[in-house]
Amino acid sequence: MKTTRSARSRQATRKKGNHESTFVRNIILIGLPGAGKSTIGVILAKILGMNFIDTDILMQENTERLLQEIINKEGPAAFLEIEEETICSLDAYNTVIATGGSVIFSEKAMAHLKYGGIVIYLEISYEEMLHRLNNITTRGIVLNPGQSLREMYDQRIPLYEKYAEIRVDCSDEHFERIVENIVHEIKEMRRPS
Repeated sequence: MKTTRSARSRQATRKKGNHESTFVRNIILIGLPGAGKSTIGVILAKILGMNFIDTDILMQENTERLLQEIINKEGPAAFLEIEEETICSLDAYNTVIATGGSVIFSEKAMAHLKYGGIVIYLEISYEEMLHRLNNITTRGIVLNPGQSLREMYDQRIPLYEKYAEIRVDCSDEHFERIVENIVHEIKEMRRPS
């Protein structure tokens, strides 16, 4: 399993002297549909003694509709607006936040999530995403009209990489091992440099 930290995240832990300057208020999980954000988030929250929020479920609770229903009736643009509003209204502390795969389309939402938190990108290959997505028509995946899954994948990867402070390869790994790796990376990030 591969994990990497961006140069910016390594710099974020540096401060004059030898004191640690990074305090992880929240842990934000981003990644493609099927990456395991919700499952990994629950396990991670349990291990670290943190709260857990799934923003997709929060959207459903707030709108009293399924995600796919929002997309079907109001379209992708309206879905993204609702997602942004939902995330920007979050006032979470000591929480693992599993986001929807389309969160990276909103700079405002990502800025809100990143404030006081750490963003972890759960990476999977295109082939792994296809293998895991068996309910694409009901899952609530934002696709532009006529956009293929391959085009969606290629469009989103640079955005996940842009916002990630830690990247974790989740293809062909057990969830428990991925969580162990995330915990290790967070501890490494918080160590004095």
